[in-house]
Amino acid sequence: MRYCSTRDNKLSYGFEEVVLTGLAPDGGLFVPKEIPRVDGNTLDRWRNLSYVELAKEVVKIFASDLEGKTIDRLLEISYSNFSHPDIAPIKRFDRFSIMELFYGPTLSFKDYPLQFLGNLLEYLLRKRGEKVNIVGATSGDTGSAAIHSVKGKENINIFILYPNNRVSKIQELQMITVEEENVYCLAINGTFDDCQSIVKRIFLDEEIRSRIKVTAVNSINWARILAQIVYYIWASLKSDKKSIFCVPTGNFGNVLAGFYAKRITELIEKLIVATNENDILYRFFTKGDYSVREVVPTISPAMDIQIASNFERYLYHLFNNEDVTVKKLMEEFSQKKVLLFGKDVLEKVGLDFLSGRSNDKETKKTIKEIYEKYKYIVDPHTAVGVKVLLEHEEKFKGKYNLVSVATAHPAKFPEVIEETIGKLEMPEEIRRLTEKKQRKYELPADISAVKEFILRHALR
Repeated sequence: MRYCSTRDNKLSYGFEEVVLTGLAPDGGLFVPKEIPRVDGNTLDRWRNLSYVELAKEVVKIFASDLEGKTIDRLLEISYSNFSHPDIAPIKRFDRFSIMELFYGPTLSFKDYPLQFLGNLLEYLLRKRGEKVNIVGATSGDTGSAAIHSVKGKENINIFILYPNNRVSKIQELQMITVEEENVYCLAINGTFDDCQSIVKRIFLDEEIRSRIKVTAVNSINWARILAQIVYYIWASLKSDKKSIFCVPTGNFGNVLAGFYAKRITELIEKLIVATNENDILYRFFTKGDYSVREVVPTISPAMDIQIASNFERYLYHLFNNEDVTVKKLMEEFSQKKVLLFGKDVLEKVGLDFLSGRSNDKETKKTIKEIYEKYKYIVDPHTAVGVKVLLEHEEKFKGKYNLVSVATAHPAKFPEVIEETIGKLEMPEEIRRLTEKKQRKYELPADISAVKEFILRHALR
């Protein structure tokens, strides 16, 4: 399997280089040159596999330059510390199901790709005798999941930027209480989009690239998308109907993995993009309007995003791998912060995607209703997805397997849950966080300040 850039499809990279490089040298994102289609016989064989066995099958398709035994070992290690035997269990209700993706070390769906990526990076660096500096931005769960995937690992330092006072207290504690010396938490006085913009500029900075090796663990790193493809196929194989997934969406990486799973298999009918009041993706999928507005703080902070970095990958496939078109669109968006698309594009988009949105009042109402009806607690992000899925339910008339993706454990957002339903039992690992020492570095939303800090603390 070879990879190219969304802005230059003549480039050709192997899987190892894609993982270690993160962002393509032209500022584009790495995508597979071809997306294979799995036949029915293979899918029948996959139905009886465990989660880890299925992950081995899927990853080997896209990581063909790694030895099979190496992939097997890395995946076995990566999921050995998950607390549920099914890894990604399906909770079934009367009208829909919830795929629970919160059984990893930080109780977030981000653990599913990042535990794999952390072990993969450690293996590749040891094999090559290299050192790397991970630089990433987080709106909530990515940071803690990334940190817990590489903390204490040799040949790796990690720098995570997050918007100061704009992530939940528990999300911050999961980052700043990590004691390992290779971890640097940078609290940026700005928005998540500021953090993400600084990270992209860091990757393109010639001085940094000449002095240190940097890579990404944000969902711009293809290995993360690859690992997430697995759970969409896993959940689809559990039903004899085609599946429709509703995904709480911010940076577009999670739902994009579902899009690739749809392309790879015949198991998925549609994907529903669920947003909160930061609805740039909803506006694109319903009106063709991809225009940046001011970020609105909500009770689902991991989705408080206006610029979805993985959206470029989708545009590449939407426009039939036309790299020149994508490059032009992204340059236009960089300058104007607006892209507008017509009916012809929306018709094509509608073959794969639907969309809906939920404001804070509606999200709280959903949390309360799901608890009262099923005695089941969903976190605010998952509630956005459930609300949007049930809005669309009637049009499917029981023909499909409806799955809402649960992206975080409700205990990560105790204030919202307790305010809404009055109670919440906290896991022991969450309770212990407040007793630990804290370490973070507060910086302005300024590329120069961040660059100076990283160069001072980076591995060489």
